[in-house]
Amino acid sequence: MTQGTSSLGKRRNKTHTLCRRCGWKACHLQKSTCGKCGYPTKWKRKCNWSAKAKRRTTPRTGRMRHLKILYGRFRHGFHEGTTPKPKRAAVAASSSS
Repeated sequence: MTQGTSSLGKRRNKTHTLCRRCGWKACHLQKSTCGKCGYPTKWKRKCNWSAKAKRRTTPRTGRMRHLKILYGRFRHGFHEGTTPKPKRAAVAASSSS
C-alpha cells in the first residue's frame, strides 16, 4: 500500500477545532486541550524556545481594554470621585458678568 496521495484522501475526521480562548484551530477534540494556549488551564501556555510566538501574544499586542484605561488614570494621579477644578475661561466669564 502506498503512503502518499491515496492515503491522504482517506483523512476526513477533524482532530482540532477552534479554541474559545485564543481563537486558533488548535483545540484537540479528544484531549480537549488547546495546543496553542493550553486552554482549559488557568495559565496561558508559553515556551521559551519560541521567542516569536511570545512576541505575538504578549501584552500590548491586542485591544488592551484594561490597560488603556489604566494608563489614563495613572496620568492624572488616580483621581476618583472628585469634582474637577474650574477652568480659567469659565472663571473669567463668570467674573466679567
